[in-house]
Amino acid sequence: MPSAPSADTIRVLVSTDNHVGYNERDAIRGDDSWKTFHEIMCLAKDRDVDMVLLAGDLFHENKPSRKSMYQVMRSLRMKCYGEKPCELEMLSDASEQFSGSFNHVNYEDPDINVSIPVFSIHGNHDDPSGEGHLAALDILQMSGLLNYYGRTPESDNVQVKPVLLQKGQTKLALFGLSNVRDERIFRTFRDGNVKFFRPQTTQDEWFNILSVHQNHHAYTDTGYLPENFLPDFLDLVIWGHEHECKIDPITNPEKGFKVMQPGSSVATSLVEGEAVPKHVAILSITGQDFTTETIRLKTVRPFVCQEVVMANNRDMKRAAVQSTDNQPAINRYCTDLINKLIAQANQEWLDIQDPLSDDDEPPEIPLPLIRLRVDYTAPEGGIFNIDQAHRFSGRFQGQVANTSDVIQYHRKKTAAARKSKHAIEMPEETSTRELDALHVGRLVREYLTAQTLTILPQNRLGDAVIQFVDKDDKHSMQDTIEESLALQVAGLLGGEEDNEFDEDNVADQMEHIRAQLETRFQAGAKSKGAKRRKNRKPRPEDWDSDLEGSWEDNPASVVRDDPSPEEIPDDADDDAESVASRPTSIRGRGRGRGGRAAASTGTTRMTTAAAKKAPAKPAAKKPAARGKRKPASSEEEEEEEEPEDEDEDNDVIVLDDDDEEEEDSRNSPGLFMSQASAAPARKAPARKAPAAKPAPKPAARKTAAANTAAARQTQLSFSQSPATGRAAASKANGSAKAAPAAPAPKRGRTVFEEEDIDDDDDAFEPVVSTGRNGRR
Repeated sequence: MPSAPSADTIRVLVSTDNHVGYNERDAIRGDDSWKTFHEIMCLAKDRDVDMVLLAGDLFHENKPSRKSMYQVMRSLRMKCYGEKPCELEMLSDASEQFSGSFNHVNYEDPDINVSIPVFSIHGNHDDPSGEGHLAALDILQMSGLLNYYGRTPESDNVQVKPVLLQKGQTKLALFGLSNVRDERIFRTFRDGNVKFFRPQTTQDEWFNILSVHQNHHAYTDTGYLPENFLPDFLDLVIWGHEHECKIDPITNPEKGFKVMQPGSSVATSLVEGEAVPKHVAILSITGQDFTTETIRLKTVRPFVCQEVVMANNRDMKRAAVQSTDNQPAINRYCTDLINKLIAQANQEWLDIQDPLSDDDEPPEIPLPLIRLRVDYTAPEGGIFNIDQAHRFSGRFQGQVANTSDVIQYHRKKTAAARKSKHAIEMPEETSTRELDALHVGRLVREYLTAQTLTILPQNRLGDAVIQFVDKDDKHSMQDTIEESLALQVAGLLGGEEDNEFDEDNVADQMEHIRAQLETRFQAGAKSKGAKRRKNRKPRPEDWDSDLEGSWEDNPASVVRDDPSPEEIPDDADDDAESVASRPTSIRGRGRGRGGRAAASTGTTRMTTAAAKKAPAKPAAKKPAARGKRKPASSEEEEEEEEPEDEDEDNDVIVLDDDDEEEEDSRNSPGLFMSQASAAPARKAPARKAPAAKPAPKPAARKTAAANTAAARQTQLSFSQSPATGRAAASKANGSAKAAPAAPAPKRGRTVFEEEDIDDDDDAFEPVVSTGRNGRR
């Protein structure tokens, strides 16, 4: 155990890039990030530190999952709360750093007892976003678990104010610079728009620590933060964002301060920098001096990375020249290498564990992470016939944690690749360095500007791509597209006052809605779906608003304008435009219409044929001839006489709605049925529908002695008024029942079956009504 610290020593545990929530959906590696973070919090309590300093990227996403938030809050509450009082004294104005309802550090809150305060800046993964410009760290601060400092509300005018703490005679100034886009912070420092504030008195008595979260290396000309831009009064810089662990402080020769790069606590990519052992450090600050104690993290999953060049191996080089079928030899060579890496990783993990007593059981070794990079550039005159990387990696199921990418093949390019004529045009580049300097946001904007988007708003889609690339938000694209489509649908459904929908104007409406969404996003307003003025269905009991969004924004919640039979008023006009917005047609069996075989069941489906108005002129009532069925319509009668079917059999012929020629030839969207007989019969003339209430259509069931297949059909009845006069009776072979005339028939669907109908037995009596003639 370390010796007890003096009354003037401030002990600070330093960690960066915990990335809680990384790969949390993976069955094997899902819990790695929060387990290591919990180990760090346990170290803080066991080593009796005064505070914990985090330099960004506590969470892997700026919208962490409930599980990630729960695990972080659990660890902070278990290890940072306690009866021990915090010995740090706050000297600066806390309201300048900790804005909000509780503008003070958490250990000074009288309602909670914090023994180990945690101070943190945000990184590029958990930065503020959305309405209110809040970060996940704001939630932790509001709950009293963490102190969020180092905000950068203006990226072009940065003011860095310190948090001043004191313990005994040691004074500590914490400067925080949260993440800003590297090119922008480079330009801001270069233009002199970054200002550091220092105490006005006794400036030489303070130990100054700066926590920063930026690129440390010059990946591009301006895509990093040079150390020389930082002020020289600093004593120590804690550098976040870089995942390679360089825990030992390195002195800057020009500025004189020391730089510490703790690295990440979980491997988020399979590269050599992540394979370096993970550490945290405890700083012991006394006056102007400090010492460092490094601690190896033991819960980190073992990771070993190696790169080989097959052409340098004598056996592989001979196999490449002598035979083209050398894939088995290559697989054996790579398998031996990977097995050695697995054994090495397991042994390294066992070496860092605490020694076991005689009664303790040996620990279970976690599955290691293995990455073998293979350069398969073949020697002159030879070829390496490699296997697929995914299929080869699957052989190590149960031995490694990354079963899909154990091996990675690459080779040197010998010639420039030919440019495809269908390649997407990208912004012009003059050199590779200039291309690297381009930010993804600029590339996306220039590409989308050159396109023609009709549904998705350009600025929102570009922002989703940036979130996907920069923030590793895997759901940003899906969420943006689904939300934009839902708003488009809601806008189209809610934009029409009447039942008719102008299909020719759809493109203009969609363009108008898209422009509105772009304007809202540009103004920073919260996008909300267009409110439909129609009624909405009640929300289902099993609807989850957190996962599926608001029920009111879902198109399925809208009550459609199609009137049901019960909703049609009794005094409805015969105008087809107000009776039904969608006509129906019956699909039945029929020969000579589309070549269909006889079917036993007919189905009714909606059609898009436009309804026509029936003339208001009434027609004289005339009984129909016996033994012959006249064409019947659900809404109006045909103006012209229906041509008689030439098929001479006793089958019931139902017009097929799939036949486009027959569909186009009709002037009414109603239901028509005709019957063919052996001998031509006189056809009753079609009558025009008067502008009066329609009569109900009775349902009849008839049987015949003919040995033919039965045909069923479903018919929609649009009857509005009860029949008057004497009741209609329809009899067939003495089995039909008389239908009552006084009460109004129940609206809805009436299903009846017709077997092979004989003209001699077919008898229909007219239904007397005040409106139109019914079916005879």
